[in-house]
Amino acid sequence: MTPAATTPAYRRLSVEARRGQLLDAALSLFAHRSPDDVSLDDVAEAAGVSRPLVYRYFPGGKQQLYEAALHSAADLLRQCFAEPAEGPLTERLLHALDRYLAFVDGHGTGFAALLHGGSVVGTSRTSAIVDGVRRAAAEQILGHLGVPEPGAHLGMAVRTWISSVEAASLIWLDEGKRLPAAELRDWLVEQFVAQLATAATHDEQTAGVVRHAVALEAQGGMLDRFLQRIAPLLDGSDRAAPA
Repeated sequence: MTPAATTPAYRRLSVEARRGQLLDAALSLFAHRSPDDVSLDDVAEAAGVSRPLVYRYFPGGKQQLYEAALHSAADLLRQCFAEPAEGPLTERLLHALDRYLAFVDGHGTGFAALLHGGSVVGTSRTSAIVDGVRRAAAEQILGHLGVPEPGAHLGMAVRTWISSVEAASLIWLDEGKRLPAAELRDWLVEQFVAQLATAATHDEQTAGVVRHAVALEAQGGMLDRFLQRIAPLLDGSDRAAPA
C-alpha cells in the first residue's frame, strides 16, 4: 500500500511569537520595497499564514502593522550604538557603525521608507519614533564621551554628526554602495573627530572631551593614522604669500 499523503500540521505559536513572526515578515518585505507597495496579503503570504490572521494581530490594518514594524526597526537601530564604554572612542564608534551600516545594507529600500519619511502612511507618531532613535543615538554617543548634559557646542556637534551619518547612509544606498562599507565607516568616524576638534576651538567643554578622548587612543591607531594623512594638508609652507 502507498502511504497516505500527510498534510503538515498548523504550527501553533504563542501570541508574542506569532506577532514577532508577522513583524519579521513585514520587515523583510520593507527591506526591498516601500511600505506603500506592501499589502497585508503580501505579509500573510511571506509569513505563511492567512490574511484574517494578520488582521487578528493587527486589527488596525496596514497602518498599525507599519508602526509596529517601525518600532521593531527602531529598536534594532538603537542597539547599533550600544557599545561597552571602554577603550578608544574611535574603536567604539567603528564597532557601532559596523552594526549600523549592516542594518542599512540589509534593509535597503526599507531603511529610507521606514526611517526617513519615504511612505505616505507616515504620521506624527511614526515621525516621533524616528526622532526617538536619533535622540537615543545622541544619548549613547554622549555617554561614550562621558557628558550626559552637553553644552550648546557639544550637543550641536553630536546631533549634526548623527544627521550626517543618516544622510551619508541614504546617499550610499542611492549611489549603489560605490564605497565599500568599511571605507564609509572609517570616513564617518574621522568626520566625527574633525567635527569635535572644530567645536573644541570654540568651547572649553568640548576641548576637555577631546583631550580625554585623545588620551585613550592607542599609539599608531586610527587617530594617529588620520592625523598623519591630514598633516600635509594643513602645512602652511606651500601657501602663497598674501598679496
